[in-house]
Amino acid sequence: MDARKLILLVGALVVAAITAFMARSLMTGAPAPQAGAIPAAVQPQNTTEVLVAKRELPVGTILDAQSLEFRPWPKELVEGAYYVKTESDPAKLVGTVVRFPIPAGQPVTQGALVKPGDRGFLAAALGAGMRAVTVPVSAQSAVAGFVFPGDRIDLILTQSVSGGGDGPALKASETVLRNLRVLATDQKTDKQTDDKGNTIVNTFSTVTVEATPKIAEKIAVAQTIGTLSLSLRSIADNQGELEDAIASGEVNVPTDGDPKKEKAMIAKVAARPQEGATTFATGADVSRFQRSTVPAKPRDMGPAAVPGAPVPGQSYPGAATPRGPVVTIVRGNAETAVALGGKN
Repeated sequence: MDARKLILLVGALVVAAITAFMARSLMTGAPAPQAGAIPAAVQPQNTTEVLVAKRELPVGTILDAQSLEFRPWPKELVEGAYYVKTESDPAKLVGTVVRFPIPAGQPVTQGALVKPGDRGFLAAALGAGMRAVTVPVSAQSAVAGFVFPGDRIDLILTQSVSGGGDGPALKASETVLRNLRVLATDQKTDKQTDDKGNTIVNTFSTVTVEATPKIAEKIAVAQTIGTLSLSLRSIADNQGELEDAIASGEVNVPTDGDPKKEKAMIAKVAARPQEGATTFATGADVSRFQRSTVPAKPRDMGPAAVPGAPVPGQSYPGAATPRGPVVTIVRGNAETAVALGGKN
């Protein structure tokens, strides 16, 4: 055998050995990964969980279950006024009112909250420049008790307008005020719950709402005009009103696109009571047998100057009402109506 054939044979044996080794590796495969438990999040050392604000809490905010949460806080920075997890129950703080503004993520102090029944609770619940007004309502006009402190309502005025003319009075209802925040019902500023945590629905005779001084005056007058009813608002209603406020120029949109400014603008629109641009419904909108306008008051034309001419506002059996133009003649304090002719 010559040298060339020997070299080719050795090369073939080397390639065969390498191929066999690679095939064996593929057949054997890598070891299957072992499933292991994910290590639990370890709380940082030297920290204590304290109650903090999940979002920005302005003055007058009524706390709910989604307002607060516990977060780790350095032990050396924990103050005695903080709510520590091992010593506090957040459920007992639901319904309390923020007395001082609390930024998002900052600890809540005991002095920053006012509990229902404490002195100054209602004053702390009011926003800057706002007033508390109590409105008497019936069980039927108060949404059967399903209105609680913190809800938003519209105020509906129902009245009868006689107008002084013949026929039945005009029945009308009008939404006079919108987006009023409920502060208390029958002097109760929080929701009542049973032993299982379920909300207790009770009827009430009065409701206290937050209003501007001008709106407070309108509510006082509305109570003397007719009957007031409550209309519970949906949480999603503020989006459409925000668009209307922007379109009308009542709200200025930040030009720099700052998310914080836009968020503050939305919160301001959602929290403000609204007046003007009222909607209404009359009796004719409900029944074809009711009026749609106020009965007109007849003019007092005085005694007729022409014999046989009727006095406006009076009826004469068998007498025909003249048709055509009528001239009113005034002599001193006396007025007379003179028919100028026309077909009867």
